[in-house]
Amino acid sequence: MDALINILAENYVARYSDEGDELLNEITEFTEHHHPHAHMLSGQVQGALLSMISSLLQPLRILEVGTFTGFSALCLAKGLQPGGELHTIELRQEDAAIAHGFFERSVYKNQLKLHTGNAREIIPTLSETWDIAFIDADKTGYIDYYGLILPQLRCNGLIIADNVLFHGQVLDEEISGKNAKAIHAFNEHVKNDDRVQQVMLTVRDGLSFIRKK
Repeated sequence: MDALINILAENYVARYSDEGDELLNEITEFTEHHHPHAHMLSGQVQGALLSMISSLLQPLRILEVGTFTGFSALCLAKGLQPGGELHTIELRQEDAAIAHGFFERSVYKNQLKLHTGNAREIIPTLSETWDIAFIDADKTGYIDYYGLILPQLRCNGLIIADNVLFHGQVLDEEISGKNAKAIHAFNEHVKNDDRVQQVMLTVRDGLSFIRKK
């Protein structure tokens, strides 16, 4: 499917959005040159949006499901209160090791808690009340992650779900492919959940902002 947003518009938006700091730019360059799934990295504009939302909300506890190489965690960490923590979960050992290396060089290194393993098993062991949760992991797990996180989310807390347009495949008249079907099912699930208020944005591959009432 063709790009969802005109490339000229994307470039213009990027020009007038924060570029990120030196470490974020290094993560981007490293991932683009060395990772076979570099397209999974949150881009500059999405990263700037995550940083701004976190800075506005000034969370004490953040949960991220899907660390990848650490870019989005470091964006979200920019809004943490003093003494706040960001817990991030990564299934793949290799990606967790890369992210850990970048975290150790960050000013937020003492506030970042990296967990390696299955998020379905790890989330219930984290006895925290979340202010923000960012879901960017395997698409077939989104409904499960949402179900585990929402009870632990404070009132007016925010869940941000990435890839909710899934490369435009959810726009097809007949949705095919397990990931696109899973994302569409997740979008329907959230829409029909009267415990939350939601808005979907066409940033990058689609972001849903979901507020617990």
